[in-house]
Amino acid sequence: MFGVLGPVAAWDGAGDAIALKGPRHRAVLARLIVARRRVVPVAHLVTDLWEDPPPDAVGALRTFVAALRRALEPQRPPRSPARLLVTEGPGYALRAEPDAVDAWRFERAVTAGGPPEDVLSHIEEALGWWRGPAYADFSDEPWARTERSRLTELRLHAVERQAEARLNLGLAGEAVPDLDAHVAEHPWREEGWRLLALALYRTGRQGDALAVLRRARELLVEHLGVDPGPGLSRLEADILHHAPHLAPGSPGPADTVWARAAAAYDRSVPSGARARLESTVGLMRDLAVTGGGGLRAAREHRVAAIAAAEELGDVELTARVIGAYDVPAIWTRLDDPEQASHVIAAAERTLAALPPGMAAPPAGTTALPEHATASSQGTAAAPTNAARSPLGPRDAVRARLLATIALESRGTNATRGPIAAREAELLARRLDDPGLLAFALNGVFMQTFHRTGLAPCRDAIGAELIALSARHGLATYEVLGHLIRLQARSALADFAGADTHAAAADHLATRHELPLVGVFTQWYRALRLDATGQAPPQEAEAAYRSAAARLDGAGMPGLEHGLLPLTLLCLRLRHTSPTSADDSADFGPYEPWARPLVLLRLGHRREAAAKLRDVPDPPRDLLLEAMWCLVARAAAAVGDRETMARARTALLPAAAELAGAGSGLLTLGPVSQHLALLR
Repeated sequence: MFGVLGPVAAWDGAGDAIALKGPRHRAVLARLIVARRRVVPVAHLVTDLWEDPPPDAVGALRTFVAALRRALEPQRPPRSPARLLVTEGPGYALRAEPDAVDAWRFERAVTAGGPPEDVLSHIEEALGWWRGPAYADFSDEPWARTERSRLTELRLHAVERQAEARLNLGLAGEAVPDLDAHVAEHPWREEGWRLLALALYRTGRQGDALAVLRRARELLVEHLGVDPGPGLSRLEADILHHAPHLAPGSPGPADTVWARAAAAYDRSVPSGARARLESTVGLMRDLAVTGGGGLRAAREHRVAAIAAAEELGDVELTARVIGAYDVPAIWTRLDDPEQASHVIAAAERTLAALPPGMAAPPAGTTALPEHATASSQGTAAAPTNAARSPLGPRDAVRARLLATIALESRGTNATRGPIAAREAELLARRLDDPGLLAFALNGVFMQTFHRTGLAPCRDAIGAELIALSARHGLATYEVLGHLIRLQARSALADFAGADTHAAAADHLATRHELPLVGVFTQWYRALRLDATGQAPPQEAEAAYRSAAARLDGAGMPGLEHGLLPLTLLCLRLRHTSPTSADDSADFGPYEPWARPLVLLRLGHRREAAAKLRDVPDPPRDLLLEAMWCLVARAAAAVGDRETMARARTALLPAAAELAGAGSGLLTLGPVSQHLALLR
């Protein structure tokens, strides 16, 4: 067992402390625990252990590792391979089980659900594992800073969850003392103030509850210059009016309405009715924007709902079930490619079986508006004779199917995606349906990656989405528009403009309870810190790692896989000062474009050149420019003129952009610098 919730320590199976010798032995162990079972290269360990490494630093590190192995596995036979602290590739990793580290167990205990009594029991036990500040003996080490901050924040959240569980169990009196101490030590946590006021009210101390809310307001206004959030303001009004839902165990108004409406629906709509299927899809669409668990659940049930509709043999019902899932999408890599292929196939079958509607575009066409760049490139167009033909409800259904195909084929080279996006946009504009047009524009956005340098095009799409959504109350698409513009302005190095859109997206997300938006805006702020040079590389790395931590449980594997290692590789390539990018890390889908540079760094020039000769064109997605710049750097380093020419041709249209910044997540610096390198 390993402990980092306090001074770093280890215990054997009997619970006895294991002697870890000196501080550098404990530092090696702590650094490997921070890496969470991943390999940490020897060079990074040396940099982390010594500010000014001695000449024999690598030998000393090996001595520390050998001593740790003897202490951690005393029964291991001589010369047999270690099973816990292992050598792998260029470094070491601690292959501890998930339950073997107190911090890992603490994280699971705090985030676990269940009945209030179970939540309270688990959190009370978990809080007892803390023996002091996390990584207490390494508080000044940069490599521990981000993890210490994350665990400290998690502990504060645990205290608030503990109080909430007590309130749910009618134990308001027990919650008050701990909450009082909590807000005294952490006065900027509005959730702590809210819970304390509610606990006081439930113990019959209405005056004290109102006094607590006034004190919270004064602190926030005087010291931070901000007004209390809606949660505190609403609670104050509810206390003044003795709102019934404040009573212990009473459901809130929304819960009451939900329960009554659901019961009425069950009574009124017969089991097996087709209306139930359409209603279910509507619920899945709303569920997908509630957070990681909801997004995963919606994805899991979507294909089943489509299959159920097809089984009923009603083509128009199937079309509505497929097209109703108009969840805004900002990331250009699919979370589940296999599911996407099923959805596309079902949509194509349904389109082919629909009764006749608007004809497909014939040869000889006119282009759509200028911002629809794929149209201007000739991938699709509007029928010249369609403007006078009447449209009906089936055309709206058809447009939704086409928009679905455009979205689900994103990031691929399929020609069907751009064509479907153009057709969906044309139909939506002619039908004058704002919600349908927003859905179609999302598809158009996803199909604007057929070449580099299209940030201005996407900026125009984002601007139209914002204006359209604000006029018609389409909150989730308004957020999408701001995120698209955040990406586009970042690509164009307009970080003041990107800041405006990040703030607007955060404001709308708070107002409409859209927690996944913060994943993108927090990562953008790490990018901004890096790209503008406002912080040293180590601080930018810490910001990136903190942003990456939010991906855990966010339900977006298409975004998560390989992104942090790629980001840290880009950071390291841009700066002369070292960062802790892991050469043995899993670059996921970015492996073919990242690996040649990693091999070059390790001195494997011939192997890097061989990898580079086989490197494919990057996928058509938000990291298109970044991947080509990785190729350009590697090709220049090994003198591969053919690949250099490919990269130069691909990058020329993006000469005015920051490579990768159009993702809102990372950057390799100006594309123009890479073009100069290729020249």
